[in-house]
Amino acid sequence: MDRCCSATSSTNSSETVCQDTRTSHARRLLAHSLLAEMYRYNFRDENTRRPAATSAATSTATSAATSTATSEANSGSDSLLKVQSVNLLKSKGGQNRREHHTDAFFSDNLIIRRGQTFYMAIEFSRPFNPKSDKLALQLMLEPIFSRNIGINISVPLVNSLEDGVWQMKIVEQKDNQIHVAVNTLATASIGRYKVTVESFSPKGKLQFPCTPDDIYMLFNPWCKGDPVYLVNEAERQEYVLNSMGRIYYGTEKQIGERTWNFAQFEKDVLEACLFLLEKGQVAMAEWRDPVIVSRMVSALVNSNDDSGVLMGNWKESHAGGTAPTAWSGSGDILRQYYKSSGKPVKFAQCWVYAGVTNTVLRCLGIPTRCVTNFNSAHDTDHSLTTDIYIDEKMEVIKDKTSDSVWNFHVWNESWMTRPDLPAGYGGWQVVDATPQEPSQGSYRCGPTSVAAVRNGQVELKFDTPFVFAEVNSDKIYWQRKSDGSFSQVGMEKNTIGLNISTKAVGSESRVDITDNYKFREGSAEERAAVERASRFGSKPTLYPSSSGNDVSVEITMDGSGPRIGGDARLAIVLKNKSSSQRTVSLLSKTIPWSLQYKEYMNHLVEQGALLLVVTGQVKETQQILATQFNFRLRTPDLIITPQGQAVVGRELIVKIMFQNPLSEVLRNVTFRIEGLGMQSVRKIAYGDVDKLETITLMEKFIPTVAGPQKLLASLDCPQLTQVHGFADIVVRPN
Repeated sequence: MDRCCSATSSTNSSETVCQDTRTSHARRLLAHSLLAEMYRYNFRDENTRRPAATSAATSTATSAATSTATSEANSGSDSLLKVQSVNLLKSKGGQNRREHHTDAFFSDNLIIRRGQTFYMAIEFSRPFNPKSDKLALQLMLEPIFSRNIGINISVPLVNSLEDGVWQMKIVEQKDNQIHVAVNTLATASIGRYKVTVESFSPKGKLQFPCTPDDIYMLFNPWCKGDPVYLVNEAERQEYVLNSMGRIYYGTEKQIGERTWNFAQFEKDVLEACLFLLEKGQVAMAEWRDPVIVSRMVSALVNSNDDSGVLMGNWKESHAGGTAPTAWSGSGDILRQYYKSSGKPVKFAQCWVYAGVTNTVLRCLGIPTRCVTNFNSAHDTDHSLTTDIYIDEKMEVIKDKTSDSVWNFHVWNESWMTRPDLPAGYGGWQVVDATPQEPSQGSYRCGPTSVAAVRNGQVELKFDTPFVFAEVNSDKIYWQRKSDGSFSQVGMEKNTIGLNISTKAVGSESRVDITDNYKFREGSAEERAAVERASRFGSKPTLYPSSSGNDVSVEITMDGSGPRIGGDARLAIVLKNKSSSQRTVSLLSKTIPWSLQYKEYMNHLVEQGALLLVVTGQVKETQQILATQFNFRLRTPDLIITPQGQAVVGRELIVKIMFQNPLSEVLRNVTFRIEGLGMQSVRKIAYGDVDKLETITLMEKFIPTVAGPQKLLASLDCPQLTQVHGFADIVVRPN
């Protein structure tokens, strides 16, 4: 039985006056006796986990109040009611953690969800007398790493429990022990609570701190009164309890996927998440609000202005840290941050920020998922358009074109009500920790109502204009005139925000959720949303007629596209919508367009992403043609194969195979392996891999948890990134 024991005592000052008739010598003897009894608790069986008496306990025990405990104190219900031990019933397989859906956490502490009853057992020095004795709990949410203001909650003992009130009730009594049911509020602040049991009897009051057995309280998607309540059980299993997920990357026509270990239940991750909240310098009273907590997390996961978890790096060199493409899970990142007392971890890009944010919010109990937006715009001038500037020769003016389009961008969605917005704007909210633009003085984004984005309601908080531009801005081309001014020469209305994707509930499939963010492209509702939003932008009168634009240009690609190490071939398609002949001049090498490996091998960036920009002009009408096309060079997978059946406690050998696709040697190859119940990442410094060579690793594991598991692996080296793989492994009980 898990127990904790430490004690302080005090009595009613009025009783002290009436009862204090003993000599000072007797008082000292009694104090020494009480201290000896408290210290005896510390040397009993260590499984009772009874901590040493504190100096405060010593001070209280030696005060004049102890005079109430006389030789008569052991005679029936008139004696002092002392708490001998408290059992928080915290075992992982016990009722509390099973019913609160926290049995998967590695931690041995009691972890509960707010708005739900939990149970505990209390053992006294004598039977509890409901007629003359009283009982209360003191729950204290106190800062550990900061000077934040804490919260103190008093929980009284009552005869019957009421919903929505802090109360406890005796549900069973046997001899000197009682079992109590404790009601918690669905709007309580989350965090780590210290617990003290207060016992009252006619002879006085005693306090029993349960240190170090604290209670961790989380948001509760199973509770209807909690703003994060999610009605569908399958969705709760996916968006709160699933520790593995998929993150999508690539381009809208070449969607890649990688498995990510969110690791929200692993060792030290919960402690790291609460440490992170303290770094936010937000009053603990605000920790009850998922809107505030998620907004705080979006700022704290990046390190741009608050020494948050991750340092971004979009450069070629990742010296002194880990390349963003090498990570395959969040656990090591959060543990490293926590154990270094808040030193930012190097390095991250959008999918790493999103993976860690997903971990933190799921760990705290907020339903959250990773979402990938392909052709994601970055609006830098609040115009709610993506503006591209070209010169008289139809070449892009790089120092003028500050807006950009990412071939993909990953953020998160979290589920919650939004009482701070008009009705209808709760549900999924965008939370983006990638530092792109400051919001109210800090690099953060969200929570942004997805429904508000769809309707073009960009005046609603938070950061709705920025998210709207990411998914539904028009791409505007501006050409410089001879006098230095710019005129609008082209517009693409359906190239931003494509194939917005997330993992399906209960399967490994991809789900397209673009319709959640905008109406069908080109529909009257979609155009109305764009024009409504544009009125709040910095260029509200942007939509002239497109008369005379009768030639279109499009770039296409066969199949899933080229592999890294091979040549890339694309097609440039021109369409004449008029009945007259049109003559077009293009700034392009050839049609079809091709790019040989020797031309790009020294210019590859992470993800193997390439951008083709085509501009031109129609001779007869002077129409300007302009378009952009993102594509990626596909990388090989790691092939992971278990050798035999996986059984808890028994050695399992796993084969990992990789073939170098390049005609050059890969230098300083490193493998990272995680999952299968491991509480840390296994790193293997392999060395060099010869050109076109196939290598095999045979790795040994000892599974610790039965059931369906995943084993993840990634490869990283300066010449090749975004190489990864996974295996589904069913672990049998021993």
